[in-house]
Amino acid sequence: MLNRWWSTLRKLRDERTLRRRPIPDTLWELTLARYPFLGRRDESDRAMLRDLATLFLAQKEFTGAQGLDITDEIAVAVAAQACLPVLRLGLEAYAGCVGIVIHPDEVVARREVMDEDGIVHRYDETLSGEAMEGGPVMLSWRDVEGAGESAEWGYNVVVHEFAHVLDMADGVADGVPPLPDRAARDAWRSELNAQFHEFCDRVDAGEDTLLDPYGAESVDEFFAVASEVFFVAPHELRLEHPPLYALLAGYYRQDPAATA
Repeated sequence: MLNRWWSTLRKLRDERTLRRRPIPDTLWELTLARYPFLGRRDESDRAMLRDLATLFLAQKEFTGAQGLDITDEIAVAVAAQACLPVLRLGLEAYAGCVGIVIHPDEVVARREVMDEDGIVHRYDETLSGEAMEGGPVMLSWRDVEGAGESAEWGYNVVVHEFAHVLDMADGVADGVPPLPDRAARDAWRSELNAQFHEFCDRVDAGEDTLLDPYGAESVDEFFAVASEVFFVAPHELRLEHPPLYALLAGYYRQDPAATA
C-alpha cells in the first residue's frame, strides 16, 4: 500500500516537473543537432529521452569547478547523454548518483597505491571523467562538448562514467550491473569475461581495435568502454563484436543499431 502511494506521488511530481520545467524546444533541437547519435534516434526515443533529461535536471545537482559557469546548454548536453543508457531502465537506476561536477577540461588527480610489499606508490593521473561510488560524477566539459565528433571513434565520457554508476549500483565495480537474479548475473559474468579476455588478447597482440585499449585495464573498464561504443557507434560494434552487442542490448533493453 505504501509503495503504491509513493509511486503515485512520484508520478504526480514528475508530471508537474515535465509540465512546468520542460527543456525549451530551441535548446533541445540544438542539442540533438550537436550530438547526432541522439538526433538519429526515432521520434519515440527522442521524446522519451527529452522527458528523462528534464527529470534528471530536476533531480541532480550540477556544480561547476574552476570557475566554470553551468549554463543551460551545458546541463542539457550532460543530461541528454547521461539519460541515453537508462532510456528503458528509468532514472531509478541512477539513484546512487548525487550530482555532477563539471570541470572546463581534464583534471590531474594525485593517486596513491600500496603494493604487495606495503610500499606506497604515488603518481598523477589525467582524468576526463570519474564516477565515485556514493558520490558525484566528474566530467570534463571539453570532452562532453566534443562528443558529437568523438563518436566517430566510439568515445563518450558521459556514457562511460554513467556506465560505471550502473555497474557500482550493487556496491561493487566488477562490470556486472544489477540484474534480476543469480542465474542472470552468472550468465552475464560468463559472457562478459569471455569477451573481455578475447579483447585483452587482441590488445596484447598489438591489433587495432574498435574499442579503446583502455578497456583492457579491467573488466569494469571494459564494460564502460563497450557501453560507449554501443550507444555512439552501434553499427560498428554489432559488426565487430556481435556477442558483446547482443549482451549489452539485452541489458540496456535497446537496439541502437536498428534505430540510430
